[in-house]
Amino acid sequence: MLYLWIKALHIVAVVCWFAGLFYLPRLFVYHAMSEDAASRERFQVMERKLYRGIMGPSMVLTILLGAWMLYLTPGWLSQGWLHAKLTLVVLLIGYHHACGAMLKRFARGENRHSHVFFRWFNEVPVLFLLAIVILVVVKPF
Repeated sequence: MLYLWIKALHIVAVVCWFAGLFYLPRLFVYHAMSEDAASRERFQVMERKLYRGIMGPSMVLTILLGAWMLYLTPGWLSQGWLHAKLTLVVLLIGYHHACGAMLKRFARGENRHSHVFFRWFNEVPVLFLLAIVILVVVKPF
């Protein structure tokens, strides 16, 4: 029963993390398009609160709860689908931190990307989500 509670909380944490991973780059799109100081300041506050208040804690909970599930079911570590999933999770953590670096550049007024770049950048987490869900559900190898 404990495992099911951990799994449920893990799924909630993943959903919250991905909500932030989808929304923050969308804020970057609008921020890159903003032309007045008031809009730029508003986006900086929204981005910072999303990153620190939702995305960071959700990522940490996702990792901790996932590690707890692995502790309870160590046999998964011998399965190829889990290795692929964990590789994608590590890359997703890198994407998360890349978002944080971009947030800091925006805060310093040093953004060097157009709104078009951020529109494409915003699609990256969709690919991660698709691959991770397929690996977890289908377990192809």
